[in-house]
Amino acid sequence: MRTQLSFANAFEIETELLAVVAVDTQTGKGPEAKPQPVLLTADAAVTAAAAAVLASGEFKAGASETLLLHAPQGIAAKRLLIVGLGKQAKATANHVRNAAGTAVRYGKPRFIKELVLVLPEAGALAADACMRAAVEGAFVGDFDPDTYRSDRKDVSVETFTLIAKAGPDKAVLEAAFAEGVIVGESQNFTRVLVNEPGNKLTPTILGQRAAEMAAEVGLGCEVHSTEKLHELKMGAFWSVSQGSEEPPALIVLRYEPEGVNEGPILGLVGKGITFDSGGISLKPGDNMEKMKYDMAGGAAMIGAMRAIALLKPRVRVIGIVCAAENMPDGKAQKPGDVQTAMSGKTIEIINTDAEGRLVLADGLAYARQLGATHLIDAATLTGACVVALGMVNAGAFSNDDETYGRFESALAISGEKFWRLPLGDEYAEMIKSDIGDIKNTGGRWGGAITAAEFLKVFAEDTPWIHLDIAGMAWVEDSRPYIAKGPSGVAVRSILEWVRSY
Repeated sequence: MRTQLSFANAFEIETELLAVVAVDTQTGKGPEAKPQPVLLTADAAVTAAAAAVLASGEFKAGASETLLLHAPQGIAAKRLLIVGLGKQAKATANHVRNAAGTAVRYGKPRFIKELVLVLPEAGALAADACMRAAVEGAFVGDFDPDTYRSDRKDVSVETFTLIAKAGPDKAVLEAAFAEGVIVGESQNFTRVLVNEPGNKLTPTILGQRAAEMAAEVGLGCEVHSTEKLHELKMGAFWSVSQGSEEPPALIVLRYEPEGVNEGPILGLVGKGITFDSGGISLKPGDNMEKMKYDMAGGAAMIGAMRAIALLKPRVRVIGIVCAAENMPDGKAQKPGDVQTAMSGKTIEIINTDAEGRLVLADGLAYARQLGATHLIDAATLTGACVVALGMVNAGAFSNDDETYGRFESALAISGEKFWRLPLGDEYAEMIKSDIGDIKNTGGRWGGAITAAEFLKVFAEDTPWIHLDIAGMAWVEDSRPYIAKGPSGVAVRSILEWVRSY
């Protein structure tokens, strides 16, 4: 999708589809209160074209609600699409992000090849934040997962244009637009990886895709396999991969900005299980096909590293993805086995389907060995987190309030939803092993928390954040602004956390 920024008058733009956003300004309550939709544009001709339908009460400006006008009077566009943001008092840049995605997804099945969106003009919404969010949302909306359909029709929007009002902040808007393109493309890069089936994206191929991306954007990259795992004594990581014919991949990406030789080194560690059968503790067959997305945490780190390389923050970053298949053949580890992690900690295997924390254990230890002073990991780690938070929030844990505070502030920019869950000695007791140091599951209760406590052992005293994205990495049903399938969650939040340093 080609993107461009224009400072022309909206009413003069000749396009197949002109989109403008609206808010509900109604503040009263009770049976007499009625929605009062208002367009967020200063273009009088566009406002006049929509005046009659807005006055009719047909359109309420609910979040992602749409209304299409054909041959609108007084403007050059063939169609005018109005997209709602919801209540004015609650509207944020994230609503604008979703509105842009909604506009693109509205146009795709109608074979709209060019779309123009008017940047909202309102005092409560920062123009630069809305600019970046709108571009990101357009990219998110343009992605569809039907990669391998033989009858696939290319209905992508070919050209997406954002119209803004020229003024003293023109350079700021241009910079925000450029950022939005980078972040949107990086999130979709992650989604493309997550969407790939296990036979098309083995650990080796994931390493190749990461290396190709790194060469394009100027990241350092190393991809190692079995021999390196044995050299580093990564017994936890190796134990997961030993049951598969496919060799593991230890992917290391490095971002080292010129002239930055001191300060923090941020370690981004991702779970990259390219297919998870559960191993000997075999999963039920229903929905197992979705376990191709068990590498979404690793893909998020790869996408974030792409954006970091292009946006060039002044901080050093190391990205580590531990990629493997978890399969149940005769060489696979068994419940009751004891594995020795890179750190020297011994792990009793209770359930071979609790494998993500095993690869992350060695990934976190390796990031610390490479000099990381702050850690963040992401993984589709536990079904327990989905039970706790549903598919509305992803889970977050941390051993350091200041480090987590930076991440929480990043969420205001990313628009993603994470909810911090607790850690504590009582939970740590639940993963103590009788035969070794710790066991890889703590039982049914508090499963997301005991999994985080397991990882905390390997973060040791390094400031650390754990993101459990199991409920948010895959969109179960299409929404107005995003297709069913991989979401690319955490890319934007991880990026902003990195930029905070």
